[in-house]
Amino acid sequence: MNPANDDRASAAAEAVALRSRGKLIAYLAARFGDVAAAEDALSEAFASALSVWPKQGCPDNPEGWLLTAARRKLVDQIRRNRESSSEDEPEQLADSIIADAEDEFPDRRLALLFACSHPAIDQAIRAPLMLQVVLGLEAAQIASAFLVSPTAMAQRLVRAKTKIREAGVPFRIPQRNELPDRLESVLDSIYAVFAEGWVDATGADPARRELAGEAIFLGRMLTQLLPAEPEVWGLLALMLYAEARRPARRTAEGEFVPLRSQDNTLWDRGMIEEAEAALHYASRVRRIGRYQLEAAIQSAHVEGARIGSVPWAAIVSLYDALEQLTSSPVVVINRALAVAELQGPDAGLAALEAASADGRVKSYQPHWAVRANLLGRAGSYDAARHAYQLAIGLERDPAIRDYLRRCCDCLPKFN
Repeated sequence: MNPANDDRASAAAEAVALRSRGKLIAYLAARFGDVAAAEDALSEAFASALSVWPKQGCPDNPEGWLLTAARRKLVDQIRRNRESSSEDEPEQLADSIIADAEDEFPDRRLALLFACSHPAIDQAIRAPLMLQVVLGLEAAQIASAFLVSPTAMAQRLVRAKTKIREAGVPFRIPQRNELPDRLESVLDSIYAVFAEGWVDATGADPARRELAGEAIFLGRMLTQLLPAEPEVWGLLALMLYAEARRPARRTAEGEFVPLRSQDNTLWDRGMIEEAEAALHYASRVRRIGRYQLEAAIQSAHVEGARIGSVPWAAIVSLYDALEQLTSSPVVVINRALAVAELQGPDAGLAALEAASADGRVKSYQPHWAVRANLLGRAGSYDAARHAYQLAIGLERDPAIRDYLRRCCDCLPKFN
C-alpha cells in the first residue's frame, strides 16, 4: 500500500470530520432517532474510509460516501435487533432536511443547533449536546467550559442521548416561532465553542485553530436570522471584543501577556468598531441579558485603554448586575478582581469568598490564580504561593503556566 495514498486518505477523512461531522450525525439521528448510534455508525464509517480510500481513491462526494456507509451500518444494526427499517435513500433524507432549513437559516449548522435544543431535553445538557453532536468537541473539552469533570460530562451526554432514543424526542428543524425559546442554549453553545478556541491563543492546536472564527461566523449568521434579539448582538459583540485582543495576548516569543499589560495598539480596531456597533444595536431594544452585560464590561476595558484610566466603578456595577442575573461563580471571581482594583485586595478577597463556597471552583484555575494574586497584594505570601501552585497544576496552557510561575517567583520569601 502506498503511504502517500494513506496520507491523502487520512487528510481527506480529517477534513470531512472537521467540516461535516455534526451535519452527518444530525442527518442520521433525524432518520434513526438515536444520536449515540449515529455517532457510533459514523465513527465506523470513518474507519472504513481509512481502509478503502487508499485503495480505491477518495470519492468525488466524501460526505455522501460516509453518509451511505454509516446508514448501512445502522440498518444492519436494526436488522440484527429484529426491528423494522425503511430503505429510503439517505441522500433523499438529507435533501429534505436541508430544503427545510435553507429557506429560514443562513447557515446549516444553525439549523442543527436549534434542532438539538428540543424542550424535552434537559436545558442544562442542551449546549453540551450541541457542542459534541453538531460541532464535534470532545467531552473533556466541553467539561472545562461547564466546570464539571470530564467523566461527569461524558455520563451526562450518554444519559441525554439515551433519553432522546427512549423517549422518541424528534430531531427536527424547529419552526421560526419556536426559535426564541431555544435561543439561550444555542447562544451558550456558540460561546462555549469560542471559549475553547480562545484558549489556544496562538492557533497552534489544529483541533482548536478555527473554533473562535467559526463561533464568530455563526454569531454573525445568527444576527441575520434573529436581528430583533438583543442577546444575539450581545454575544457577537462579546466575541469580537475578545478576539480583537488576540494579537496582544502573546509576545513574539510566545509568552502570555495579561490584559493590563497588553499593547493596545496591537488590538484589531476593525473588530472593536464592529463590536461597539453590535453592542449599541443591542442596547436599543432595552432588554438586558448576560451577553450584553459581559460585552459592556469588555467595552469598558477598551475605553479604559483609550483614555488611560479603567472605569472600575462602572465595571463593578456591571458585574453586580451580571451576578444577579446568572449566579455564576465565574462572575463572582471576575467581580472580585474588579472590586480589588476599586477598594483594595482585602475587599477583593472578601468578595471572592462567595465563589469559594461553590465546590466547582476547586478545580477551576482562574479561581486560584485570582486568589493568589489578591493574597500576594495583601501581603499573605505563603498563602499566595500555595494558591499559585494549585493554579499552575490546573492550567493546560504552557505559556500561562510559565506566567503563573513567574508571578509566584516574584513573591517575597517572607510574610
